[in-house]
Amino acid sequence: MDRLSFMRAFCRIVELNSFSRAAEDLGLSTALLSRETRLLEESLGCVLLSRTTRSMTLTDNGKLYYDECRRILEEVGALDAALRAGAGVVRGRLKVNAPLSFGLSVLSPMVPAFLARYPEIDIALTLDDRVIDMVEGGHDVSIRVRAELPDSSLVARRLATVDQRLYASPAYLDAQGRPQTPEDLKDHEICAFTLADHATVWALSDGAVEQRLAIQPRHTVSNSLFLRDMLEAGQGIGALPGFLAREAVAAKRLERVLPDHALPDRHVFAVLAARLGADAKTRAFLSFVEEALARTGPLRP
Repeated sequence: MDRLSFMRAFCRIVELNSFSRAAEDLGLSTALLSRETRLLEESLGCVLLSRTTRSMTLTDNGKLYYDECRRILEEVGALDAALRAGAGVVRGRLKVNAPLSFGLSVLSPMVPAFLARYPEIDIALTLDDRVIDMVEGGHDVSIRVRAELPDSSLVARRLATVDQRLYASPAYLDAQGRPQTPEDLKDHEICAFTLADHATVWALSDGAVEQRLAIQPRHTVSNSLFLRDMLEAGQGIGALPGFLAREAVAAKRLERVLPDHALPDRHVFAVLAARLGADAKTRAFLSFVEEALARTGPLRP
């Protein structure tokens, strides 16, 4: 292996904490990665990875080598991307991660149009409601729908705003009554999204006053699409983003609860792993999605 190829391989070994997993990810043999690592350590005169039969850890020299490898690879990637962008060529494999509900409801109609505009891009899209490790997964961009993002070394770009309100089926509200104040929710069945940052407390605002209401959900689910189906089936009251509730509200399968109140808005963030910014294909994807979201308007019902 040439030195640059080994740098990439070494980073995957460290990020996946496994020679075998890195070999599988790169399409190489475990024996080759082990031999190349040993030869490099011999040429450097130091140990980079401390290995036993059960574990593997970076030495201090190994951490220094990994950090510098990441920096060099990002600079090389940025240079390649700049040259491709300057030549007007957008190509390559684009790895995208997004929440399942957002992917199926919002991204699904966009991706075919994006690929039609950029036929030299191959997309690898994974849909997962949990926050993933972008470095370990090797993703170019991760779409996240959150009120805010925690501070990190990742680079984030806000693409759109999503409202978050309470909904229930008209049949449920006809049978159980329509809440008139946030306090009335304590007398109702609550369905909650377990991965939300408001899974146990709803901060409801009428535009002037915010009330924080502790909730005790009867039903909890880890997927927003499933939650919407539960609400349509009359299982209680729950919070949904506008892009999931819009069609059901228009078809009168769902009804706004406490229509003068809303939860804090969420934002659609594009999170990038590279410190030096996105390459040409990632920039093209983000611009396309941002333009498409601007054309469709706010992600509201």
